[in-house]
Amino acid sequence: MTALFGQDGPVAAFREGLASGRLHHAWLLTGPARVGKATFAAAAARYLLANAAGPPVEGEGLNVPADHPIASFLHAGSHPDFRSLERLERATGDLARSITVDQVRGLGSLFVSTPFLSPWRVAIIDSVDDLEAGAANALLKNLEEPPANCLFLLVSHAPGGLLPTIRSRCRTMRFSALDDAAMTSALRAVVPEAGEAEIAELVASGEGAPGTALQRRGLGLAALQADLSLLSSNGDPHNQLRSALATKLGTKAAQPRYELFLGRVPSHIAALARVRRGPALAEALRLWERARDLAGSAVHLSLDPAMVTFELAGLVAALAPKSEHG
Repeated sequence: MTALFGQDGPVAAFREGLASGRLHHAWLLTGPARVGKATFAAAAARYLLANAAGPPVEGEGLNVPADHPIASFLHAGSHPDFRSLERLERATGDLARSITVDQVRGLGSLFVSTPFLSPWRVAIIDSVDDLEAGAANALLKNLEEPPANCLFLLVSHAPGGLLPTIRSRCRTMRFSALDDAAMTSALRAVVPEAGEAEIAELVASGEGAPGTALQRRGLGLAALQADLSLLSSNGDPHNQLRSALATKLGTKAAQPRYELFLGRVPSHIAALARVRRGPALAEALRLWERARDLAGSAVHLSLDPAMVTFELAGLVAALAPKSEHG
């Protein structure tokens, strides 16, 4: 079971609702991607179902012992009162574009039958942003007329895109990016074999999201950051470093490192802008806006990675003293 770190507020709110006997039937879990929303949903479902069936779970938080009978059912994927919906894997190995209406309608069997192991039934949708139009309407019907003792946990990274009628029937629970201490604890729990230097690098690369840090593990953040620092300090008057980066990040095999680079360039420029004043600050902000717009659209518009890398590296080089980068 993956532990939950740095989200004490949501944990306390859920436990308070459960203890009061007035737990809302639908919770919209919002916030940045990979900060623990899905982990919370799984933990909350496990905690609710374990306590409802017994024996009661002692202690704080949402931790349930691994040897609890309900935890065993959930781990085996055989709990009859629980469903989890996400995009299905295609035969080609990639994920479907959406969660389908048939998947959502399949929840009907969960809610029309009598619960088996306790009075409660729980459904997780990760993420509700991925519902196709028909699936969103099918979900809305369940939210409008919820059966007794049912709980919907809806993960959303972009709640503004949801149907207003879905949002209005949910209690919103907001998740924040983790601070460095919580990031360190979360990463040490998942990768206990990592040394202090690697943990520090992962904390820096994750930007408050443990899932993002793990996704970027092994991508060489330190080397990319060193190149960015060199560009912004010394410039690149002969295009050597920019060309080398474009060559390294322009291949299909380098796509994960390229996407990491896309995220790091605006962050690097923003960090330098914070210590500048006057015209230097204005120039840094102008470069940051250009980097943000280019990096944000590069993958969506299928722009050539080598060309994008070269241009973004040029924006970083433009931060160097004029006399050094020409």
